[in-house]
Amino acid sequence: MKLKLFLVLFISQFALFAQNTGTLNGIVVDNTLKQPMPYVNVSIFDNDKLVTGGITRENGSFALKDIPLKKLKVEIAFIGYKKITREITFSADNQNVNLNTISLEEDAIQLKGVEVISERSTIEQKIDRKVINIGKDIIASGNTASDILNNVPTVSVDAQTKEISLRGNTNVRVLIDGKPSNIDAAQLLQQIPSSSIKQVELITNPSAKYNPEGMSGIINIILHKNSNEGFNGSINSGVTFGVTPKTNQALNLNYKVGKVNFYANYGFNHGKNRNFGNVNSERPNFENRQDFNSYNKNTSHLFKFGVDFYMDEKNTFSIYTNQNISLSSGAGVTSVDYQNAALRDSNQYTDQHNENNTQTYDFVYKHDFTKKGETLDFQANYSKTDNPDESQFNYIQENPITNTLTFNDIQRDINYLQLNVDYVNPLTESVKLELGAETRLQNIKNNFDENVSETSSSYNRVGNSNFDFTRNIHSFYTNIGKQWEKWSAQAGVRIEQYEIDGDFERVVTSSDASENINDKSNITDKIFTAYPSVFLNYKANDKDSFNFNYSRRVDRPSIGQISPIREWTTPLIESRGNPSLEPQFTNSFEVNYTRITKIGSITAGTFYRLINDEIGRIVYKNPDNPAQDIISYNNFDNNKAYGVEVSANLKFAKWWSVNASSDAYFKTVRGTVENGNTGVQERAQVDVTVFNIRMNHNFVATKELRFNLFGMYRGADLGLQYERKPMYRMDFGASYNILKGKGTITARANDIFKTMKFAFDGSIPYKQEGSFNWESRTIYVGFNYNFGGGKNRALQRKQRDANETQSSGGMI
Repeated sequence: MKLKLFLVLFISQFALFAQNTGTLNGIVVDNTLKQPMPYVNVSIFDNDKLVTGGITRENGSFALKDIPLKKLKVEIAFIGYKKITREITFSADNQNVNLNTISLEEDAIQLKGVEVISERSTIEQKIDRKVINIGKDIIASGNTASDILNNVPTVSVDAQTKEISLRGNTNVRVLIDGKPSNIDAAQLLQQIPSSSIKQVELITNPSAKYNPEGMSGIINIILHKNSNEGFNGSINSGVTFGVTPKTNQALNLNYKVGKVNFYANYGFNHGKNRNFGNVNSERPNFENRQDFNSYNKNTSHLFKFGVDFYMDEKNTFSIYTNQNISLSSGAGVTSVDYQNAALRDSNQYTDQHNENNTQTYDFVYKHDFTKKGETLDFQANYSKTDNPDESQFNYIQENPITNTLTFNDIQRDINYLQLNVDYVNPLTESVKLELGAETRLQNIKNNFDENVSETSSSYNRVGNSNFDFTRNIHSFYTNIGKQWEKWSAQAGVRIEQYEIDGDFERVVTSSDASENINDKSNITDKIFTAYPSVFLNYKANDKDSFNFNYSRRVDRPSIGQISPIREWTTPLIESRGNPSLEPQFTNSFEVNYTRITKIGSITAGTFYRLINDEIGRIVYKNPDNPAQDIISYNNFDNNKAYGVEVSANLKFAKWWSVNASSDAYFKTVRGTVENGNTGVQERAQVDVTVFNIRMNHNFVATKELRFNLFGMYRGADLGLQYERKPMYRMDFGASYNILKGKGTITARANDIFKTMKFAFDGSIPYKQEGSFNWESRTIYVGFNYNFGGGKNRALQRKQRDANETQSSGGMI
C-alpha cells in the first residue's frame, strides 16, 4: 500500500514538473516566393538573455521545447531578410504556442551587401585577424590579386620580383581560400583576377590552430563563391593600357536546386610586360655598368568547379577542383660595359619559355552535432604541379667576338597531400574546446640539364643536376577559450614533427672528357617542436576594445631557398639556393586597441619580435667564376624587430569616406657578409627604421557615379648589403553604375606622375647602385555585370565561404 502511494505521489509530481514548461511551433516562408525557408534562426530571450533557440527544418518548420512559463521575446532572423520580433506569454493555461506561418521579407540593404560588390572597402578588426572586405574602389586599382594586395594596409608587393611582405618582412604565408598552393605565391597572385577576390584576411599572430609557418603571419585571400537559389553569376572584364595592352576576364556561375549547389569560376589573364633597369658597379678591377631590357608575355587560365551537397541540416559534403594553367615566354638583353679597356664588353640575349600546370582536388565533410556549436570537419587536399622551363642564353663578347650558347632545360614536379580533421565543442556557454590534427606530405623533383658550347672553338660541355626533396609534417593542436563579462581569452599549443630528406647530384662532362665533375650531397633533418599561443581580449564598452596576443612561429626554408640549382643567371650575377639553411624561429608579441566612433573605426597596434637564426639574402663571389657574383641565402644571428601601426576606416560625410593606414618598423639586423676587396667574411650590423603610409579617398558624386583617389609612400629600407630607396605613387579612378545597378563601368589611372621604381644604393660587398623600372603608369578600364534572380535565402550559414577559415591548416 505504501509503495502504491509513493508511486502515485511520484507520478503526480513528475506530471506537475512536466507542465511547468511550454513548447513553441511555427513555419517560416519567403514572403515573395512563398516557399519554406530552412536553417532560419529562431531564438527566445528573457530580458536580452538567451533562453533557448534552434533552426528551422528543411520544410521551414520549427519546434522548441522546455520553455519557461513566463513572458518572453521571440526573434526570427536570417541573413538578407528583415528580423521579426514578437512577445509571447507562456502559462499553465497557455503551454503550447503556435505562431503558424511567419513570412520573412527581404532586406534591400542587406541583400545589396550579399549579392553585389560594395562600392567601398571596409576594415574589420577581430580577435586574431584584420579583415579587409574588398570593394570596387580597390578592385579598380589593378587587374590581379598582386595589384590588390599593394592597396591593403601593412602589405607590400615588390614590383620586380612580386615578392610579398607583411609588416616589412617577406616571411609571410599566403593562403587561397584558407589553404596553401603548390604554385609560388608571387606567381599565383598574378593569375587571380582582382574581381574574384571577396576578402583579404591579415592574421599577423595566428593561434595554435594554424600552421606556424611565416614570421609575419598569414595573408588569406578569400574568393567569391555563390550559393544563391537558381542560376546566378557575374562577368568581369578589364583592360590595362601601358606600353602594351593587357586583359583580365572572370566569369563566376552557380546553380542551386534543392540540396545541391553547383558553382564554377573561370579567370583569364593575358598581356605583355616590359621591364628595364641598370646597375653601376664599382667592383675592384671589374668596374662596369649593366643595362637590362626585357619583355615577358604571360597567359594564365584559372578554373574552379565544385559541388556542395547538403544531405540534411547536420551533414554537408563538398567536392571541388582548381585547375591552373600558366604559359610564360620572354626575351631580353643584358649589356655589360666595363670601364677597364682590357676587359671585353658583352651582350647576353635571353629567350625563355615556362609552363606551370597545377591540379588541385579537395573533398570536404562537415557534421553538426545535436549540441549547438559542436562540429566536426574533415578535408583532404591533393595537388600536382608540372613546371617545365626552357631557356636559351646567347652570350656575345667583343674584341674579339666570341659566341657562347647555353641551353637550359629545367623540369620541376611537385606532389602534395594534406589531411585535416578539426573538432569544436562548446563545453559550456562560456568555454569552448578545439582539437585538430594534420598531415602534410610533399615531394619535389628538380631536374636541370645544361648544354654549353662556344662557336669560336670546339669546346662543348654537358651538365645535369638533380634535386629530389621530401618534406613530411605531422601535427596536433588544442585550443581552449573562455569568455566572462568583458573579457575573453584563448590559449593553445600546436606540436609538430618535421622531417626532410633531400638528395642533390651534379654531373658535368666536357666533349673531350678533360673536365668531369660529379658532386653528390644529402640533407636530412628531424625536428619535434611545440608552438604555443595566447590571446586576451578586453571590451571596455561598445566603443573601446583591447587585445593582447603571443605566438611562436617558424620559417622553414623553401625549395627555392635550399635548392643549389640556379634560379636565373646573367654574365655577372647568378641566383641559387643554400642547402645548409636552417629553420628560423620567432617569438611574436602584439597589442591592439580599437575605437569605434560616430564616423567609423580606428585601430592602433604595436608588435615585438625575437628572431632566432634569421634567414636573409647575401651576395658573394662565385668561386668558379671571378667575374660573377652569387645571390643566395644564409642564416644571420638572432635579431629583433618592433613596430607600430594605425589604420582607420572613416566616413566624414555622405559623399566622402577614407581608408587610411600608416606604420613604422624598427629592426636590428646582424650577420656575416663578404668584403668585396679582401674576400674575407666580416660581421655586420645595421639598425633600420621603415615608415609607410597609404590613403584611399572615396567620393560620391551621384547615386551612380563615384570617384577614388589613392596615394601611398613606402619609406627607405636598409639591409646588411644595400639600401632600398623610397617609393611612392598616386592613382585616380571613377566608377559608374548602369543597368539598374547590376552593371558597373570602372576607369582608373595608375601612378599618374610615374614615380614608382625600385632603386638601391649598396656598399657591401662593394659599391654599387641601380634601379629597375616597369610599366607603372597605366590606364585601366573595366566592366562588371551581375545576373540571375536567385534569392540568397537557404544555407548561408552552412557554406564554406565564411569570413573566417575553419580548420587547423588554415583550410576552409
